[in-house]
Amino acid sequence: MGRYRIRVATGAALFAGSHNRVQLWLVGARGETELELQLLPARGQEEEFEHDIPEDLGPLQFVKLRKHHSLVDNAWFCDHITVQGPVAFQEATFPCYSWVQADSVLCLPEGTARLAGDDALDVFQKHREKELKERRQIYCWATQKEGLPLTIAAGCEDDLPANMRFHEEKRLDFEWTLKAGALEMVLKHVYTLLSSWNRFEDFDHIFWGQKNTLAEKVRQRWQDDELFGYQFLNGTNPMLLRRCTSLPSRLVLPSGMEELRTQLEKELQNSSLFEADFILLDGIPANVIRGEKQYLAAPLVMLKMDTSGKLLPMVIQIQPPSPSSPTPPLFLPSDPPLAWLLAKCWARNSDFQLHQLQYHLLNTHLLAEVIAVATMRCLPGLHPVFKLLIPHIRYTMEINTRGRTQLLSDGGIFDKAVSTGGGGHVHLLRRALAQLTYCSLCPPNNLADRGLLGTPGALYACDALRLWEITARYVEGIIHLFYHGDDVVRGDPELQAWCREITEVGLCQAQNRGFPISFQSQNQLCHFLTMCVFTCTAQHGAINQGQLDWYAWVPNAPCTMRMPPPTTKEDVTMATVMGSLPDVRQACLQMVVTWHLARRQPDMVPLGHHKEKYFSDPKAKSILNQFQTDLENLEREITARNEQLDLPYEYLKPSLIENSITI
Repeated sequence: MGRYRIRVATGAALFAGSHNRVQLWLVGARGETELELQLLPARGQEEEFEHDIPEDLGPLQFVKLRKHHSLVDNAWFCDHITVQGPVAFQEATFPCYSWVQADSVLCLPEGTARLAGDDALDVFQKHREKELKERRQIYCWATQKEGLPLTIAAGCEDDLPANMRFHEEKRLDFEWTLKAGALEMVLKHVYTLLSSWNRFEDFDHIFWGQKNTLAEKVRQRWQDDELFGYQFLNGTNPMLLRRCTSLPSRLVLPSGMEELRTQLEKELQNSSLFEADFILLDGIPANVIRGEKQYLAAPLVMLKMDTSGKLLPMVIQIQPPSPSSPTPPLFLPSDPPLAWLLAKCWARNSDFQLHQLQYHLLNTHLLAEVIAVATMRCLPGLHPVFKLLIPHIRYTMEINTRGRTQLLSDGGIFDKAVSTGGGGHVHLLRRALAQLTYCSLCPPNNLADRGLLGTPGALYACDALRLWEITARYVEGIIHLFYHGDDVVRGDPELQAWCREITEVGLCQAQNRGFPISFQSQNQLCHFLTMCVFTCTAQHGAINQGQLDWYAWVPNAPCTMRMPPPTTKEDVTMATVMGSLPDVRQACLQMVVTWHLARRQPDMVPLGHHKEKYFSDPKAKSILNQFQTDLENLEREITARNEQLDLPYEYLKPSLIENSITI
C-alpha cells in the first residue's frame, strides 16, 4: 500500500519509440495490479508516472507490459523500467533492452542476477523455464556446410529474431557504404580503362579514396624486408609466426646451400630463428574467376630476429616438397630483386587466405556466433553469465548472416576476387576447424606454444596479454559474486547445458580438441568466459582493424594470384609479377571490401562501455567500473609507447576495440 513512482525508458535508436499504447502491471510477492496510464513511448525519452496503489504488493518481482496496436504494429524498443515503491522498499530495476511487438504480454523480472534454485519461491524458476522454452523455438541451429561450426538458422538477415538485428542507423550506414563502395569501384575501373597495368606504380591509379597514414607508409615501403617481417609480428595476422626449436622437415636444402644451413643453425642455437608455415593451404583447390584459373601455394618463410629486434626473412619456399615434383626452389634475399619480391608476394597472398578464413572468420566470427546462439538457447535473462555475455554478442548474428549471403555465398565476393573462392574456402575452413584447439584461443597458452612470450617488438603479444589479464579480472570479479564455490559451478544445470551446447553442438564435438563439456571449478569457468569475451572483443579487433592499413595497397597482400608460382629465379620479370598480382577489377574489389569491413563503425561501442545495465547489483556495477578504469590505464600506456614508434600499434587500444563483433 502506498505511492509508486514508475519510470519507463525507451531506446535512442531510430524508430525505437511507438505510437501504440502500452499497458503495464506491477507484480509483487503479495499481489499484482494494473497501472491505469496512457503510455505512448517516445524515442530516447524516459517517462515518469506516480500511482497510489491501495493493496500491499510486497517486494516487486516482475513488471508485465503489453503493447497494443491498432491498424499498424509499431514496435517499441524498451530499455528498462524502474519502480520506486513505498519507503520500505528500495528502487527495483527491470532490464529489457529488446523490442516489444504485437499484442503479447512481456514479463520482465527484477534485474538481480539469480542462479537456478537461488530462490525458495518457484516463480522465478517457472519464468526462466518458460523463457528458455520460447527462446529455443526462436534461436535454432543450422548446418551451413558439413564440417563447419553450426550457425543461427536464418537464410538472410530478415529471418533473424528482431533482437539480433541491426538498429536502423547501423542498417542504413552498412547498406549506404556498400552502395558507395560499389560506386567507388566503378569509378576506379573506369579511371584505369585508358591506363596501363604493367608496373607497380599503376596501382596508384586506384589508390585513392579511403586510406590512412599507415596505408600510405605500406605503399612506400611494401618491398622492404623489414616491413615484410614486421607484419608477422604486428600486422593484421600476428597468429601464424612461431619460434623454431628445430629446422622444419619440409625445408629441403639442395647442395650448394651449405652457407644457408650454417646461418639457419646459428640462428636456431641463438633462439632467434622463426617460421611461418602455410602448409594448411597445401592441396586446397584454387578458384576460377571469369574463366581464368587462379593459383594457390603453401609457402614456408624462415625469418631471423637481429640484435636490433628487426624480424627479417632469410629464405622462402613457395611450395612444399612433393615426391612427384622436383625439389622446390628456395628464394633468398640475395636473389634477383623481382624473383625475391615475387616470392614475398606469394607469402603475403597465402597470409591473406589464412587470415581471412582461419583467424578472422572461423576463430572470431563463427566462434562468437556459436557462443551467441548457445547463450540465447541455454541461459535465461536472470543468469549472471547471460548478463555478462549479452553486451558482447550485439549484432554478431546479423553481420555473420550478411557475410554468408554477400561474401561467402555462390557468386559472392570470395568467388569474384579471392583465390580460395569457388569452394576452396570451405575446404580450408574444414581443415582449420579440425585443428582449432581451445588453448589456441587463449593468448597466454597460444603465445607460449608459439614461443613468442617476451619477444622484442611483439606488440600484439604484449597488448593481448595485458588485455587478457584485465578481462580475466573483470570476469573473475563477476563470477565470484554468484558462484561461491566449485560445487555451485558443478551444480548449475543451465551453465552446464550451455557448456555442452557450445562444445558438442555448435563446435561439432570439439571436446577432443580441449574444449570443455562441463565446468568443474570456478577457475575453469572463469578461464572459459575470459576466452569468450576476449574473442568477441580484443581478438577480433586485432584481426579486423588492420585490414585497412595492410590490404589497401594490394601488392602487399594480394587477394589472388593469376599465374602459377615460379620454378626458376632468372626468368622472373616485371611482366611475371604484374601478371601474377590481381587485375584491376580484383584489386578494386579488395580495396573496397576491406575498407567497408575494417572502418570504424559510426555506432561503435568501445570495450566495456556498453550503456545497457543488465546487472542491478551495486557490486557488479563496481566491478564493471574497475574494468573500465583498468582499460583506461592500459590506453594511456599504449598511447605513450606508440609515441616512440615509427609504426604505432593501435589495434588493441581499448578505445578502438569494439565491445562485440559487429562488422
